[in-house]
Amino acid sequence: MKTKIISLCMFILSSSLAFSTPTYAKKALIIVDMQNCFVSGADSVVHSLPVKGGRDIVQGINQLQEKFDIVVATKDWHPANHGSFASQHSGKKPFDMSVLGGVDQVLWPDHCVQNTLGAEFVNGLTTDKITHTTFKGLDPNVDSYSGFKDNNQSAKTDLDDFLKSQQVDEIYVVGLAADYCVKATAIDGANLDYKTYFIKDLTRAVDPSEENIQKIYSELEKSGVEVISSETI
Repeated sequence: MKTKIISLCMFILSSSLAFSTPTYAKKALIIVDMQNCFVSGADSVVHSLPVKGGRDIVQGINQLQEKFDIVVATKDWHPANHGSFASQHSGKKPFDMSVLGGVDQVLWPDHCVQNTLGAEFVNGLTTDKITHTTFKGLDPNVDSYSGFKDNNQSAKTDLDDFLKSQQVDEIYVVGLAADYCVKATAIDGANLDYKTYFIKDLTRAVDPSEENIQKIYSELEKSGVEVISSETI
């Protein structure tokens, strides 16, 4: 009888512990477009679309990776005839405006063309912990700033499915460029119900003016994205 009572008590205790065990958010770091074309001074590369200060964030991103079990990356991976390239539009030059895929489109210099050195991760970026890379911008008829969706929201990449397969519910976004691909990735992440953080000291903008930076932060916060510094992680 005594043995049965002890067994019952142990069962109740173990059941109580099982139900009271806290659940922890599973976090992922998303490294956006840290590619040679976007970083000036990249070795042996024509850096066709350099973001000022892009190289300065490489070491910080490397250090931040150590705080995450799940690290993923995105790459612009354009065909040579991509419609976002000014070279594909007669009479147009880089940074002119056009329409692509039904949405307004900045026309860029040719960049991150598939299987070229310019499309590879920038030298110095630690890639050992990157468990998944999402390739975006493959469709020549629409651009894809976000790591999650095309600009016209018509097609998803594989990023959301991968994160869900890993039970991720919090994402931290870094990389290039703050006012385009990093911002778009963070906003789409929040819209997909991830708790989303934009790491402001580990990204750089095409337009680094204070006015533009504050505009970026405002757009992010209105979309439910929290803007933080890496030192708080």
